[in-house]
Amino acid sequence: MEFKQLKGEYPVYTKTLQKSAISLKDVDAFITHFKTKIQAHPVATYIAVFDHYSHTASLKEGHIEPDVLDAKNIICCFGKDLSNPEVLAIRPRSIGIVERQDDFVISFMKAPNPAANDAMLSWVEALK
Repeated sequence: MEFKQLKGEYPVYTKTLQKSAISLKDVDAFITHFKTKIQAHPVATYIAVFDHYSHTASLKEGHIEPDVLDAKNIICCFGKDLSNPEVLAIRPRSIGIVERQDDFVISFMKAPNPAANDAMLSWVEALK
C-alpha cells in the first residue's frame, strides 16, 4: 500500500488494483469482502455502506471525475474504549472503494489505533 499525506495533512493509505489482476468485478464485491472481514473481527462493528457516487451525482454542484464509474465507503468502528469524549472525533473508520475503467482504488485514513490500522491493512492486502 502507498502511504501519503492527502492535502498535506490527512494520513491516507491507498492501494490500486488492476481489474485484470483481481477476481472481484465491482465495488459491491469489495464491500462484501470488507463486510465479511469486519464481521469476523473480534472488536470491529459494521455500521453502513455510503454510496458516495450517488450522493455526489445527486448534488447540483456535485463533481465526479469522468474516469470514476462507482464509489462507495464501508463504515465500521473498532472502538472499545471511551476514556474521554474527544475519542469520538476519530471514529468510526471508513474504507473507500472507487471503480475506474481499468482499476479499483482502495483507500482509508490511518487509524490512531494500531490494531485497527493493522486489521484494515491486512484486509486490503488480502485482496492480492
